[in-house]
Amino acid sequence: MRALGWMAMTLMIAGGASLRAADSKDLSEDRIGEIIQKFAAKESAFAEARENYTYRQTARVQSLDDAGNTTGKWETVSDIVFDGSGKRTEHVVFAPVNTLTEFNLSPEDMQDLESVQPFVLTTKDLSKYFIRYLGPQKVDEIGCYVFAIKPKKMEPGQRYFQGEVWVDDQDLQIVKSYGRGVGLQFPKFETYREQIDGKYWFPTYTIANDTLHFKEKDVRMKELVKYEDYKQFKSSTTITFGDPVDDKDPKAPPPAPAPKK
Repeated sequence: MRALGWMAMTLMIAGGASLRAADSKDLSEDRIGEIIQKFAAKESAFAEARENYTYRQTARVQSLDDAGNTTGKWETVSDIVFDGSGKRTEHVVFAPVNTLTEFNLSPEDMQDLESVQPFVLTTKDLSKYFIRYLGPQKVDEIGCYVFAIKPKKMEPGQRYFQGEVWVDDQDLQIVKSYGRGVGLQFPKFETYREQIDGKYWFPTYTIANDTLHFKEKDVRMKELVKYEDYKQFKSSTTITFGDPVDDKDPKAPPPAPAPKK
């Protein structure tokens, strides 16, 4: 986020106490490496599957005074849909006037909303991050492996996540992430996922509640992003990601008639 100047900030997340790293000796290094490779492969499959879903995204960012009253707000509601040619697109259905005055949303903030906050760690992205196993922990009674994630280096024009992820120890998919987009003026957030269609864990909401320390003054901010009404895209074009192909293709030409005897 940008204010009148780029200044370092400290962040206070409501209810976000620092993670207590568990004893990592319960898993061997080989087993940890195996888990990382398997959950990255699951995340790759999920990322591909999510591209074939429509959903509604509601994003709201607020600035607050010391009493917690809203002093400015940016909000947008969008439907992520497919057009007539099958191309994925965003259709804005609600976007009131932006009244934020204490800070502005930068292009990097918008990029984080799209790709960093609903963080997905795919196989092709593994080489970009240092990954350290912290130990087991439960999230809403779901047994998880917890990993610390940190980018190895920063490439121009790229956005990176730094924080922790909770990986379901049965499905081997990320069910929660806590961290921030790397750089100045980017708030910490928590993103939670839920299982959709009994197979993949989809992000359903992101929350942040921080104090930004600018040169002129401190500014409180809140953020909420909801992802709702996931539906698999259906059209005349066949899109598969692991399902069997139906041999009875309605577009296939009819079989040639048998020769008469």
